Amino acid sequence: MIKTDILIIGAGPTGLFTVFEAGLLKLKCHLIDGLPQPGGQLAELYPKKPIYDIPGYPEVSAAGLVDNLMDQIKPFQPGFTLGEKATDLKKLENGNFLVTTDEGTEHEAPIVAIAGGLGSFEPRKPVLENLDFYEKRGVHYMVKNPQEFEGQDIVIAGGGDSALDWSIVLADIASKVTLIHRRNEFRGALESVDRVKELKDMGKIDLITPAEITAIQGKEKVEALSIQKNDTKEEFNLPTDHFIPLFGLSPKLGPIADWGLEIEKNAIKVDNSLDYQTNIPGIYAIGDVNTYPGKLKLILCGFHEATMMCQSAYQRIHPDKKYVMKYTTVGGVTGFDGSKKQAPKAVVKSLD
Repeated sequence: MIKTDILIIGAGPTGLFTVFEAGLLKLKCHLIDGLPQPGGQLAELYPKKPIYDIPGYPEVSAAGLVDNLMDQIKPFQPGFTLGEKATDLKKLENGNFLVTTDEGTEHEAPIVAIAGGLGSFEPRKPVLENLDFYEKRGVHYMVKNPQEFEGQDIVIAGGGDSALDWSIVLADIASKVTLIHRRNEFRGALESVDRVKELKDMGKIDLITPAEITAIQGKEKVEALSIQKNDTKEEFNLPTDHFIPLFGLSPKLGPIADWGLEIEKNAIKVDNSLDYQTNIPGIYAIGDVNTYPGKLKLILCGFHEATMMCQSAYQRIHPDKKYVMKYTTVGGVTGFDGSKKQAPKAVVKSLD
């Protein structure tokens, strides 16, 4: 059982910044995310794209913003449950919430902050017969632990950044990496495309294009894939231990939609007049996952919502205490690890 003050569902930029604002209030946070790493859309969908509307940054890459947020919250020592999706929520007799993931991991907290962006990301699956049978039997839709594939033969399918990046990473871990794409051209970063070509020339990656997987073979697990070349229509079987189709992710609200929250157009309705709380007291929704009159789906709006939510959460957790806000430029930042960033004291000079 993982216990915390604020349980954050979603480790995108809004969820990560919530840790900082909660930390200033001495509230501990734990984050759940279905993706294998923090960052949400920024890390998974467009890590190398520039962002221009973050205050103080004329330009910052999506991955760079995630890295900065992770550095910013490090003193507050958040916990993470990654690669698991929050599926069940129950109100306990003590007033806290119990949230369980699809892997059975239990979390308890008096406050739940849903910062799930556009929702949980579901993999876009290839249309193949008996695909569900081979899931967890050699078919993977994301790479949680690269070392799992050490010494194994793997086939990766896809033409975007994820397919290219994991092919590069696993080339030094797996026994054999084959990358298959239905076109000759890739839509990922140019440096990643060039690196894959280099590894191909070095014999560390087999590249098969234009081609598609047409069937999975194996009695108890993946043993081989049926491949068809799109230009020649040639068909052949390729033995392999693992098949990793990386065709992108599709956002869905997922199991959260069944938690009794008020939903409007696949978003969670909140009260934006004060604290972005849902119709269930103690459960908040911040960032792109929520909706209210005048809602703007911007990262900086999510940061504002996180700040207001944390103030409300503090009052719910400590109803008898009154929090006096101090600017960080005055009070500094003290982490749970004992570190402290203190603003320099003003120098007073006499006029005499």
